[in-house]
Amino acid sequence: MTATLKVATVQFEPTMFEKERNIARLEALVGEAAGAGAKLIVTPEMGTTGYCWFDRTEVAPFVEPIPGPTTERFAKIARAQDCYIVVGMPEVDATTNLYYNSAVLIGPEGVVGTHRKTHPYIAEPKWSAPGNSGHAVFDTPIGRIALLVCMDIHFIETARLVGLAGADIICHISNWLAERAPAPYWITRAMENSCYLIESNRWGLERTVQFSGGSCVIGPDGTIEAVIDTGDGVACVDIDLERARARRMLGEAVFEQRRPELYMELPSNTFTWNPLDFFSLYGHRPLPKGRRSQVAVAQFAPSGDANANLDRIEELAKEARAAGAELVVFPERAITGLDAPAAVPLSGEAVARLIAIATRHGLHLAAGLAEEEGGTLYNSAVLVGPQGVIGRYRKTHLDASDHNWATPGNEWGVFDTKFGRIGLLIGHDAAFPEAGRVLALRGCDLVLCPAALRGNLTSAHAGTAISQNYPIPTGADPHHWHLMRARAGENNVHLAFANVLDEAAGYGGKSGVFGPDTFEFPRREAILSAGEGVAVAEIDTSNLDTPYPTNVVRRKDLVTMRQPHHYLPLIG
Repeated sequence: MTATLKVATVQFEPTMFEKERNIARLEALVGEAAGAGAKLIVTPEMGTTGYCWFDRTEVAPFVEPIPGPTTERFAKIARAQDCYIVVGMPEVDATTNLYYNSAVLIGPEGVVGTHRKTHPYIAEPKWSAPGNSGHAVFDTPIGRIALLVCMDIHFIETARLVGLAGADIICHISNWLAERAPAPYWITRAMENSCYLIESNRWGLERTVQFSGGSCVIGPDGTIEAVIDTGDGVACVDIDLERARARRMLGEAVFEQRRPELYMELPSNTFTWNPLDFFSLYGHRPLPKGRRSQVAVAQFAPSGDANANLDRIEELAKEARAAGAELVVFPERAITGLDAPAAVPLSGEAVARLIAIATRHGLHLAAGLAEEEGGTLYNSAVLVGPQGVIGRYRKTHLDASDHNWATPGNEWGVFDTKFGRIGLLIGHDAAFPEAGRVLALRGCDLVLCPAALRGNLTSAHAGTAISQNYPIPTGADPHHWHLMRARAGENNVHLAFANVLDEAAGYGGKSGVFGPDTFEFPRREAILSAGEGVAVAEIDTSNLDTPYPTNVVRRKDLVTMRQPHHYLPLIG
């Protein structure tokens, strides 16, 4: 396999009922990319036909088998140009007569493989069956290539499946809508799996639906390496597959650090049933009532002096309380400091002082510390209130520096409070999409994440020329993508992320409180863009007195739409 190659994304607006015109235009765009030297060329979801079909009857004249006439047309280009092409099209299974929304990889040898969209959007059930071809990775002379289709990538499990199977490149074809693109989920899936992601999206308006464009190539670190904002076009870029094969996220060997034994809930779906019924089954741990609350995050640079750190924690707690906060989250090891940690017992003076601060100011506080118990050291977080210690969590996913001193925890931290059901993560845990997913499946409304993370956690968008329906923003945004916003949205939880701010040591802060719906605008969030201090936002874990949850954090719409029968390899 080659380590470097030129790849291309194609952006295109198909026209419904004009299949021949669409294919001819795609052939021209693919030819343009091949002429520029691209060896892997990706075209949009349903690019041969358009997307917004009413039913099977309407789309029936345009479906075809794979292989078939359309794939052969692109195979001729692949043979002539010695390249590989991904095409999105409606497929008919000749045996069952079921229709599928499919992506097909075509090379000089013909059809290499097909992916049938496994996670349907609202439109697919009108005409298409859910995909039954799994999540394969195809070995080719130019690299290991995976295919995903649009809604598939909303779910952490799909990209993880192909990442674990060794994909160098994820070819994601879509008809993405309702936000600026490149979309935050695209960036997140590339980064967390250390894969290149070639995104081919459509643009334009179809049956009142506005599509977002923004086709791009995303590097394994989440960097946008080439992009098309609007209009038909081609973007080419040279990529280095060795960057993907290193399997590094924020400098860490994340695939080696996974803890599959802790992910046993992934192949199940606790939200198949009414969560109010499921979580109260047998009277065991029903969901707490929930409420509207003010939650704050604080960022600063802890020192090696626990007393000085607790002084600073109290100053920031007072500032947050004055802004209306009821719960404040502080960074990882905020109590004991990051360097050569002097560990303290949970029953010791430092935690007692944290409880005293909570009591004086009528607050609940979450903060990180190096914990000692029985001669063993842990990277821990503690949640306290005026009533004392509510819960402790020991970091389960240790980074390279943690391994120098800490023992990993082996249990998740989930605690029922007046704010709702709270889950705890610590820093590097959040690099693993499985961690947040397990907490969501356990019914968490709010995830608290004390952190000491280096590296790029956020990126800007310059604005788009694509028109969007109000209130979807189109202007420039310094925090268009934030890893923790994606973590909140993909799990339908509120997430309070408190990061260390020490730029000289590489800790960039960007702490924030994020809402449970990535596609809700204006966003329910508050971000600390720079400097020490606090950010406060309202969270809502309440529910109307109805038989079924009315709040997204309790319904967990996205979590409910998972397809767990595909996910068994994630715990292998």
